[in-house]
Amino acid sequence: MDLAFVESPVQLLNVLEWAHSTRSAALSAAPATAGGAAVPQDVTVVVLSPTDPMSRGQLRRMAELARDEGLTVRWQEARGGKGAPLRTIRQLAPQLRKANRIVIGDPFSRYVQLLLTLVGTKDLTVVDDGTATMEYVSQVARGERLVRWHRRGRRGPRELVLAPVSAAARRRLSPSASREVEVFTSMPVDPPAGITVTANTYPWTRSRFGPPRLTRGADMVGTSLVETGVVDPEQYEEAVAALAAEHGATRYFAHRRESPDKLHRLAARTGLEIVRPDLPLELIARRGPIGRTVLSFPSTVVHTLPLALAGTGITVAVCDIAPEWLRETASPRAQGFLAVVTGTARGVHRLPAPA
Repeated sequence: MDLAFVESPVQLLNVLEWAHSTRSAALSAAPATAGGAAVPQDVTVVVLSPTDPMSRGQLRRMAELARDEGLTVRWQEARGGKGAPLRTIRQLAPQLRKANRIVIGDPFSRYVQLLLTLVGTKDLTVVDDGTATMEYVSQVARGERLVRWHRRGRRGPRELVLAPVSAAARRRLSPSASREVEVFTSMPVDPPAGITVTANTYPWTRSRFGPPRLTRGADMVGTSLVETGVVDPEQYEEAVAALAAEHGATRYFAHRRESPDKLHRLAARTGLEIVRPDLPLELIARRGPIGRTVLSFPSTVVHTLPLALAGTGITVAVCDIAPEWLRETASPRAQGFLAVVTGTARGVHRLPAPA
């Protein structure tokens, strides 16, 4: 049995893509196996449910799709009260012991890191949770502790208490002679020796959805750069207004973490129709209708949408983040990391930051 832990809709989508790709590879190799039959794939997905309503709603929809594909999905209220983490670990312990491979979507998650301390030398797969995959691979290659790119890196009391857990998880997330580590990703990564990279080209998404009907205008994709403390809210709103006016955008697909107050201000200021998607954007765009041009700031979608929308004639355009947009609280690494996200995106049109 393969046991997957997910905390976001995108993670569950990419577990689905990984299972589809693994199954397809097994079927391709079937004639060479005894009897000519591939071994059925047994995947159990544990949803470590978040608390925000948008994420929970999208996860419910993704769970339905995963069950339709033959995956077993277990919904775990992992954050439902003070005793939830210990109760969750106790309930999951038998499955952790039986699993052959552990699949995770967020190596930076404290919850996942705690679970990883219990898995021993089991093989491990990391599927995309966005651009964080790039940072995870580079930090493992450099032997650094795992820190999200938008964090300033200061250790507070909570980080100091969890330091032993994080150190143990980093060892589990690094390849060794007794453990295989696979990264299933659509991001450009330069892995260290011992990590196997499998390309995620979204074959499941392309086979199940679309091709989409195209509208005449452009659509915009929102980001949570304001909510994570990276970009100044006023600068972001001005940039959205300028891009929408220049490219004739009519809709704004909100990130699930964007605050209602910010979205209300954007709608009032720009006239954009605010869309709160019920599925990850890769599926929404593939299902359509979608604009012939999709505008985005540096984010995961500038890497994933060109793959999911391959052959549809849709242009994905990415707007750079100007240095003056960054808040004083932003990590010193933020500008460089966002530039890498944009600069390594393939099949996109580059746009300068609006003046």
